[in-house]
Amino acid sequence: MSVNPELVGRTFPPAPPYLVGREKVREFARAVIATNPVHTDPDAARAAGYDDVVAPPTFAVVVQEATLAQLLADPDAGIDFSRVVHGEQKFVYDRPIVAGDELTATLTVTSVKTLGGNAMVSAETAVVDAGGAHVVTATSTLVVRGDEDGADA
Repeated sequence: MSVNPELVGRTFPPAPPYLVGREKVREFARAVIATNPVHTDPDAARAAGYDDVVAPPTFAVVVQEATLAQLLADPDAGIDFSRVVHGEQKFVYDRPIVAGDELTATLTVTSVKTLGGNAMVSAETAVVDAGGAHVVTATSTLVVRGDEDGADA
């Protein structure tokens, strides 16, 4: 089955809210070797003007994951997860994510292209806080590899 080109423009329902925990931010900071103390020390974060520890910029992928799971699980999408390779990721922030944020993410498919027997699916996930203010937009491009014979894209 090939990726459904009619996905373009489809917006999935918002994912359940994600409460950003201080320990999750610290764990993520350690995993990506983000050494600035604002990521692990609440006092350093407050001294820098934040309410709590600040998530490294790529932390938004943790919140985005639930929206990508919706896309990948949709049988109408035609995406075989065993053939997916993450192609590109970018983030555009209005403000940093901090511990204590309650974030809700909504994914919209922006593009489906076929290239060399593979499909490229791009999607934007808009992340808002509990008050509805935009925090970050995470954009992902997934490459769905075609069959070895090139018949599936």
